[in-house]
Amino acid sequence: MKLKYLFPFFFATVALMTSCADEEVMTLLDEIRVSSSYVAIPEEGGSSTITVTAQDSWTIEKVTTEKDEVEWLTISSASGSAGETELTFSAPAAIDGRTAEALLHSGGKTQRINIIQGLAKISEVTAAEVNAGPDGKTFRVTGVCTSIVNTLYGNWYLTDETGTVYIYGTLDAKGATRNFLSLGLEVGDEVTIEGPKSSYQGNPQMVDVTVIQINKSLIKVDSVENQALPIEGGEFIAYLTSKGQGVSVDIPEDAKSWLSISSIESAGEEVVVKFNAAANTGGDRGTTLIFRTTDGSKNYSTETTLTQKGAILEVPISEFLAAEVGNTQYRLTGVIINIANTKYGNLYLRDFSGETYVYGIQDFQEKGLKEGDIITIVGKRAAYNGSPQVGSAVLESVIPVTAATIAEVLTKPDSSQDYFLVTGEITSIANDTYGNLYLKDGDSEIYLYGCYPGYGATGDARKYLLADKGIQVGDKLTVIATKGSYNGVPQLAHGIYFSHESAE
Repeated sequence: MKLKYLFPFFFATVALMTSCADEEVMTLLDEIRVSSSYVAIPEEGGSSTITVTAQDSWTIEKVTTEKDEVEWLTISSASGSAGETELTFSAPAAIDGRTAEALLHSGGKTQRINIIQGLAKISEVTAAEVNAGPDGKTFRVTGVCTSIVNTLYGNWYLTDETGTVYIYGTLDAKGATRNFLSLGLEVGDEVTIEGPKSSYQGNPQMVDVTVIQINKSLIKVDSVENQALPIEGGEFIAYLTSKGQGVSVDIPEDAKSWLSISSIESAGEEVVVKFNAAANTGGDRGTTLIFRTTDGSKNYSTETTLTQKGAILEVPISEFLAAEVGNTQYRLTGVIINIANTKYGNLYLRDFSGETYVYGIQDFQEKGLKEGDIITIVGKRAAYNGSPQVGSAVLESVIPVTAATIAEVLTKPDSSQDYFLVTGEITSIANDTYGNLYLKDGDSEIYLYGCYPGYGATGDARKYLLADKGIQVGDKLTVIATKGSYNGVPQLAHGIYFSHESAE
């Protein structure tokens, strides 16, 4: 195998220790001096002390990044006064070597201090060991490129027999960023990389890796046909180039019930694999297909994905929240409780069963939506930092709700189509099971026939809102309801709880 793009770690370390400062970070200054701008801490742990001589008060800070918080390094003081001060740098024992930087500020000038502990060692490990390893440690790992998600910066997935590592950024042959395509790396290639492990929102990744070697795959997917299948199913075709001995196909277990191979045809290195997908009676679904070949001693693989549209599942918000993250489409109807972003339509939607965050609605600013409106959206079950949310939401319909005083509602004609957002003080409760009560605003009072937990409540789901929320006489209640009447007396009908303020 041919070695490519090798950058010895020694040179990287030397470059770090001797890097040129920018215009604001000096190494020899009159305002502030240090006895040494390089600090060495023993690998077995310990301390090292330098002397700071400053003409003014000073502060010092560790250089931290999103990739490295430098929690292992302790500095004896974060600030000091003019004159001569001893500054001690300490660290516990290091399994492998590590480096850090600190910036000493005084009199508008900055002195850079480089810290090193032991000699950095590069470990050759598996994908699982990378994911379980400490942040900041440099690893070398070999696996197959199974997916490329960004071709400018080089964000992709490396997989071996133990697991998958996410690669966030790949350097080119000269160590530069934003030039990933120059490497010629393709899905299916076996690749050896080297770089530091870090985490993003708790998820492990390797950052700005160096490519050590690429072993081109003997099999690759040239193109596919009907990659997004319709709900009624149909044929999916993959066109491959294989230089190995035969081709085998892996269909995941959870897709075998609806996807099957209809034929495999080959002519020289060209291979055509055809699949049949059954009609989809559930939500959106998809799978990843793996194609394998061998040269007799080593196995090679590549993969592709296909998706199939499914029925839109109309569910209450509580069921949506309990669903798994995926591409299934859900139809949700509820009241806009709060709009967090008026440009993109990030908002909170609530029905009788629960509340969810909607991460934007397509073309939101053109919709004219407001808090209190009853909307129906279609979107996917997504999540952010483990919190459920609606992703890729599209507005299907809206029932506009008009804010009105009780006096204004009393002048309106009876209608089951027009909804009003009404606020008043509860003067008496006629039925605490269903929330029949009287609301008063100024000199105007109206009977509310039913106050339910949210839109869509039926049967027992309509009961006990007042007790569940501790609502009582004297509280200020805001509801969404239509204008009706009973025996000629005006009333608000079938109220939907919006909010309340306790009199206490």
